[in-house]
Amino acid sequence: MSRVDQDELISALLAGKHRALARAITKIENRSPGYRELVSELHRHTGTASVVGITGSPGAGKSTLVDKLAKRYRDRGETVGVIAVDPSSPYTGGAVLGDRIRMASNVGDMDVFFRSMSARGQLGGLSTATADAVKALDAFGKDRILIETVGAGQSEVDIVKTADTVVVLVQPGSGDDVQMLKAGILEISDVFVVNKADMSGAAKTVADLEEMIHMRNDPTHGLQTGHHGFEIPDHLNRADPADEGDRWEPPVVETVATAGDGLADLLTALSSHREHLETTGGLDRNARIRAAEEIRQHLRSDAATLLEAEIDRRGGIDALAERVAARETDPYTIADELLEPLRETIKPRSDRQE
Repeated sequence: MSRVDQDELISALLAGKHRALARAITKIENRSPGYRELVSELHRHTGTASVVGITGSPGAGKSTLVDKLAKRYRDRGETVGVIAVDPSSPYTGGAVLGDRIRMASNVGDMDVFFRSMSARGQLGGLSTATADAVKALDAFGKDRILIETVGAGQSEVDIVKTADTVVVLVQPGSGDDVQMLKAGILEISDVFVVNKADMSGAAKTVADLEEMIHMRNDPTHGLQTGHHGFEIPDHLNRADPADEGDRWEPPVVETVATAGDGLADLLTALSSHREHLETTGGLDRNARIRAAEEIRQHLRSDAATLLEAEIDRRGGIDALAERVAARETDPYTIADELLEPLRETIKPRSDRQE
């Protein structure tokens, strides 16, 4: 795509043309030439959308809940963007469930933009392309952006990097509550939803979650070892330890998404969390955290690409591995040799002159 064509694509997207939005997201997802410049240009137009991440174990009813939430937002006159992150095909890298029909309540509504995207091998998490697609929806002018993720698990912490509010769905009687505690999912949730609340065991699940939330806020919680080594990295921890009075306590909302029951309570909880972020400075704090993590992610990715090129220049990874296996050298020495050009490039100028 020429620079002129890209400028026209950006102009059309900012003018509210859905076809341009779809083309831009396709370019972003495929990592087509020029996608970085595209996202960079769109970045300055972002920052107004409310982004909600919805996660939970398979079968918890995420797709139905997202569908109903989108309908409620549209009934209020708000525009909606939905990104459904599907498992990646091991053969094509594409979304395995990408052709499923999910937005039954919003078929034909042009103000609900739905896109199914691949997790790109990041099971339970979000690919960088997903975060970039959120930027495109934000720049387009969508009021609400809903991200439905693959499922719950340790790598689900990725949703914290992208969403302002994280909703975790739990299905009664499935043992999800206990598994979430072990996986550390408790630490990322801003709102818990016990979906399918008309099933037996819902009351116990609600009680168990409320007990876990109380445990999290207990000063002795950090002494417990139930997380199996999983902790939110400090640079992704959105709680501000400087002011305990600003702590948000996740509510537990009961819903029956198929019938629309409990959605009003969920909308209230989402609005309350948004207001909490606005009044405590949480939105700005989270934006800085996201920016820092994006920088780290891009540096890791770009550095890895440079190193792969250096490996190829030295005969390929198999040749290097053969030298290590033959005891001619060792992995640490190989790594040091590969990184030496990079170290020399970024070494402070004063050090270079010595």
